[in-house]
Amino acid sequence: MRFTLLDRVLSVDPGKSITAIKTLSLAEEYLADHFPRFPVMPGVLMLESMTQAAAWTIRLGEDFAHSMVVLRAARNVKYGDFVEPGRVLTVTAEILSQDDNTTTIKASGKVGERTSLTARLVLERYNMADRVPHGAALDVRVRSEMRKLWALLYPVRAVTQQKPAPYASQESNPAAVFANSGG
Repeated sequence: MRFTLLDRVLSVDPGKSITAIKTLSLAEEYLADHFPRFPVMPGVLMLESMTQAAAWTIRLGEDFAHSMVVLRAARNVKYGDFVEPGRVLTVTAEILSQDDNTTTIKASGKVGERTSLTARLVLERYNMADRVPHGAALDVRVRSEMRKLWALLYPVRAVTQQKPAPYASQESNPAAVFANSGG
């Protein structure tokens, strides 16, 4: 099972930084067990939200060159506050350094002005073609799925690329005609 633990990307500077949100819903199944009388987002899922945000800025910075971007290490992880249902966790991730196959990230998660989590993350990047026979086909499929998911997480890019329909005159613009008719 794959958890997508981000709902929307608010801003991104590819290969440098990202800000994204996760709105915790009471309908999320794991809250029934964590904890029945005090439902909160598990710390490991908060950490995964930060990892997913960091992976997006890496993917975008290298134009999806690697199909796999995975957590190799989480260091200096500090939890400060709970994320309860109905609250929004705002995640930020900033790339500190990068070599041929690893990226070091400074990340944090906040609810409002309260810090819920901070960490230094090390993410590894690779392609399945370099590790297993027939991995190239998997790389193609994963990249395609990641691009589709990105379009859902950051629809602003798609909206800004759309061109409005040209109207030759105000009379041919239905909104202008309606506004001028007193409607």
